[in-house]
Amino acid sequence: MNRGLFLFASVSGFFAVALGAFGAHGLKNLVSAEMVAVFNLAVEYQFYHTFAIIAVAFAWHFIKSRLLGWAAGFFIAGMALFSGSLYALVLTGSKWWGPVTPLGGTCFLVGWLLLGTAVWRNRVIDGE
Repeated sequence: MNRGLFLFASVSGFFAVALGAFGAHGLKNLVSAEMVAVFNLAVEYQFYHTFAIIAVAFAWHFIKSRLLGWAAGFFIAGMALFSGSLYALVLTGSKWWGPVTPLGGTCFLVGWLLLGTAVWRNRVIDGE
């Protein structure tokens, strides 16, 4: 297991819960329902990729590939760019954050491709 990644995922999970609670209870009085939905989407994707990082942390024990580190890095970058830009858009109202979001989505996609490639190339999992 990769302890550093697992620790990062734990902190990310903590913040996803805290931000989700803020979005559900405190945000609805500050912004429109549409912006609350955008905020909740950011929380949702942060959660998905927190679990992806946990999976990578555990896979570290079974798969010996640098691609796992790259996958985790792209998941983290994706969370910062995708979820971070959506959080910033909702909280600041600055529309210039909008173009940053697809960069984060691209990072998520690359992370998943790298994770899949690491698994595909690994023969230990299949007992081969």
